[in-house]
Amino acid sequence: MSQNGHTYLQAAPPGPTAMVFGAGVLPAHFWFGVHEHPQHQIAWAARGVIVVEVGDDRWVLPPTRALWIPGGIPHETGTAEGAEMRGIYVEPDRCPVHFAAPAMLRVTRLVRELFEHLGAPGTEAARRERAEALLFDLLEPVDVIPIGAHPPTDPRARQVADALTDDPSDPRTLTEFAAATATSPRTLARLFVDETGVSFGHWRTQIRLAASLPLLAAGLPIARIAGRVGYATPSAYVAAFRRAVGVSPGKYFTG
Repeated sequence: MSQNGHTYLQAAPPGPTAMVFGAGVLPAHFWFGVHEHPQHQIAWAARGVIVVEVGDDRWVLPPTRALWIPGGIPHETGTAEGAEMRGIYVEPDRCPVHFAAPAMLRVTRLVRELFEHLGAPGTEAARRERAEALLFDLLEPVDVIPIGAHPPTDPRARQVADALTDDPSDPRTLTEFAAATATSPRTLARLFVDETGVSFGHWRTQIRLAASLPLLAAGLPIARIAGRVGYATPSAYVAAFRRAVGVSPGKYFTG
C-alpha cells in the first residue's frame, strides 16, 4: 500500500506450483495505493471493471482483458463502480513466458475457465501444473498502446488539467483557458510541454481517450461516448482513438 509517497512491497505466499490465486470483492471507489510484487502478477476482474495505473499509463480492464505486470513494477489498482478481482501471482523462476513490460492480455472463454479452475481450492499439484502449462500457452498480448497523461504541477496548468479531467468535453481552446488562468497562451502551451512532455493538444486527447475507456468497457454506444468525452462526431472519436492506441475502440476490448 502507498503511504507518505512510498512504494510498498506486497508478496504473495508461495504455492506448490507456479501460480498463486488471490480473490476479493472491491467496493466502489476502492484503490490499492502504489505497491509492487516480487512475483509477476496478472490482474483480472471476473466481474466489473478494474483500473491499473503504471506510471503515466492507465489500463482499464473489463472481464475480457487482463494485465500482465512484471515483478518489481510499482502500480496502483482500483475500481470506480466495484469489481470482483483476481490477483494471479506467478513465480518468476517457474514462469515459461516473459513480458518485460506491462502487457494487456486477451481473456478468451477458455482462459477465463482456466482462471476459474485454477482459483478453485483443493486441486492437487499435478493437475494444477497441467492446467497452468495450457494457460501459459494461451496468454496472448493485445497489441495496443496504453493511454494516460502525467498531470502538470504549475498551478496555472494544473487548473486547466483539473478542469479537463473533471469534464473532458470542455470545449475551451488553449487561448480561452489562458484567459481563465490569467496567463498567456504561449506560456500555458510551454508549461504543458515542459511539465508533461507533450503538447496541450496531445495531453487533452489522452485525457479524453482515457475517460472513454470505462464507457467502452461498460458497453455504451460509440455515438454516446464521443459526445461525452468532447468529440463532435463518432468518426472523429474513432479516428483519434485509432491514431493514439493502434486499434479502433470497438476492438480494444473485444478484438
